[in-house]
Amino acid sequence: MSDNGIEVDVDFAADGKEVFDLWRLRCYGLSLPEPFDVTDEDLQSAVRLLQPLLTEVRPGWFSVAS
Repeated sequence: MSDNGIEVDVDFAADGKEVFDLWRLRCYGLSLPEPFDVTDEDLQSAVRLLQPLLTEVRPGWFSVAS
């Protein structure tokens, strides 16, 4: 968590690449100064719209495309 209370959480893949899932995105949205809560369906749609900037590295887990 940053000094301003915004929560940014990632995990790491076997190759050391930062990865995240929808739960981590939701936690980030809820930690913003003006909390933003969305459904899993909305998060999935948003992630799909961001491809090819994001890559699904395993089911439900994403990383920034290299």
